[in-house]
Amino acid sequence: MRAKAKIQHALSVAFVLSGVLAATVGAQENRNVLPTIDVTSSRLIPDIVGASTTVITAEEIARSPGESLQAIMSRVPGVQTWSTFGGVNGAGTVIDMRGFGAAAASNTLVLINGRRMTDVDLAGVDFSAIPRESIERIEITRGNSGAVLYGDGAVGGTINIVTKSGVSQPPSIKAEGGFGAFKQREGSLSVLGSTGPFSASIFGNSINSDGYRVNNDLRQRNAVGDFRYTGDRGSAYANVSVDDQKLGLPGARRVTLTSSELDSDRAGATTPTAFADKQGVNVTVGVTRLLGNSFELIIDGGVRNKKQKVFSSLSGFDSSDDRELTTVSFTPRFIGRHNLFGIPSKVIAGLDVYDSTLRSNRSTELSDPPIHRYDLTQRSLGIYWQQTLGVTPKTDISWGARVQQTSISARDRFDPTAPGAFFFDAQATPLSKDEQQHALHLGAEHRFNPNIAVFGRVARSFRTPNVDERIGVASFPVDFNLRTQTSQDIEGGARLRFGALEIQSSVYDMRLVDEIHFLPSVFANVNLDPTHRYGSETSATYRATDRLTLRGGVAYTRAVFRDGPFSGHDVPLVSRWTANAGVSWDIWRKYLVLDGVVRFNGSRRMDNDQANFQPMIPAFAVVDLRIGGEVDKMFWSLAVQNLFNEKYFDYAVASSSTFGTYNAYPQPGTAYMARLGVKFQ
Repeated sequence: MRAKAKIQHALSVAFVLSGVLAATVGAQENRNVLPTIDVTSSRLIPDIVGASTTVITAEEIARSPGESLQAIMSRVPGVQTWSTFGGVNGAGTVIDMRGFGAAAASNTLVLINGRRMTDVDLAGVDFSAIPRESIERIEITRGNSGAVLYGDGAVGGTINIVTKSGVSQPPSIKAEGGFGAFKQREGSLSVLGSTGPFSASIFGNSINSDGYRVNNDLRQRNAVGDFRYTGDRGSAYANVSVDDQKLGLPGARRVTLTSSELDSDRAGATTPTAFADKQGVNVTVGVTRLLGNSFELIIDGGVRNKKQKVFSSLSGFDSSDDRELTTVSFTPRFIGRHNLFGIPSKVIAGLDVYDSTLRSNRSTELSDPPIHRYDLTQRSLGIYWQQTLGVTPKTDISWGARVQQTSISARDRFDPTAPGAFFFDAQATPLSKDEQQHALHLGAEHRFNPNIAVFGRVARSFRTPNVDERIGVASFPVDFNLRTQTSQDIEGGARLRFGALEIQSSVYDMRLVDEIHFLPSVFANVNLDPTHRYGSETSATYRATDRLTLRGGVAYTRAVFRDGPFSGHDVPLVSRWTANAGVSWDIWRKYLVLDGVVRFNGSRRMDNDQANFQPMIPAFAVVDLRIGGEVDKMFWSLAVQNLFNEKYFDYAVASSSTFGTYNAYPQPGTAYMARLGVKFQ
């Protein structure tokens, strides 16, 4: 009831504020038309001077042979992925930036329109819940410099997904349907446009698939809406998204020195009745206002609510988790563009308030009384400031800092009489804790000429343990009290242009203390001994002609323990070498186009193999192709993933004691997807 009251109160305040500001904007319009405020430009990744950045455009997303956003982003050097099953549309696939392995989701911060979507639980952002057609671009920065503007969790990198709006757009409708391998059927519809100061965009899609493996089915519905009033000196807006997902969880394939389910029954299920159901609602409302000609004020807030039910049954042991997570946020910020002693300057400063509440009932069956009921509340208050100066026409420097206060309260109610309770189980010790952390960034870029630029940065970031890491996955007594992870980075690189060839390359060094990691052998999260990450990332684009573009990238990633009993050993689930090469070819104007990509992932240690004594997950390479085209109002495409039917897996959990014994999660073989659509404008 408190969560519902909190949601209702936050929504009431936000919508009233939105209405008042909209009326104010309309009343104060005049003939001096100033540039329209785009709220998505208020805290974007390009503002982070000195960082290694990549932008993926809407056209590149539409033409990608990859079926998921994760597959599209895996072409960015330094981005790796892994999945616990052959998830359709990227369901269950994890993005890993700069080598965090099993903890990747918690070390990559995901934003939508500059507002953080990464929750305080372990699930991470479900990219499959974002309709691809709704995305204007994806901005990616690698490394921890995003922590000043966006807060904790931006250790490996930051992903900002900027969605489309109907501002200044003529009314249009786009509908598409498709079918593919594993009985996949999907449909999507988008409507956007504007009339006078009002604009709207709505995107929805539906996906049904039986999946590659037994009990691998996916049923998903998503919708995203953006509604705006735009005046001469400000705007009022509301973003709404809802998603509903039902997902089968097939489990692992067992491999020993004498037998292999990967060979005998690759598509089978170890957990044929396990499933995960999720429903989410996200509402953001805000207003923007130009103050004079140089200053911009943005006031926004939002509510996210996520309900999940998970059931698993393995070797006669059943377990369930019925949970609800609600996050209320308030994120006002101020942007100033002016001259400081004659030097062009930009300042971004703001306040981030987040209040998250989790209720988690752990039981044997979902219908049983809970063995443990966990109630956790996490509140954070962050104040940040970042300034960028154009000290010369060719040199920019940027520095900033964030101070964040986090309060965590955790309680456990244990029922020893509930079905499935163990006699040695017990109630966890309550936790009430306040902590203050800080993030820092100093970056610079110098352009020698239009063709050569160098950049560099130093930064500090932090990651507060999320609520799932405090609970763990077992029903045994847990210790809520994990330490906060910190990281210090240094990075340098260059951007080069030689005619039609563009290159970006960088090297980096990261040193982490108290890295948080899950150990499958004890079903608990721990603070690791100090770790070290270093490597290089290079991307290149060659526009051979107006119709032919070649792209490629390569990354070297090392993640090692630098102290403790595993000193010098590799951190599991990190490939040292990853690479990709792709082509985009307009064979016959827009009527026939071809896109292809080859993605290579080097071998990596299995999860739970900190000792580095088990066999490694083998290296693999897959080829994806897509052909498509447009004729008048019609458009079509045919995409094939894993063209040569490579039999591979990118995630496995190793036995901590028996050599050659592990649980692997195989990925699909060759799959296809055909689509046909129509658009009206």
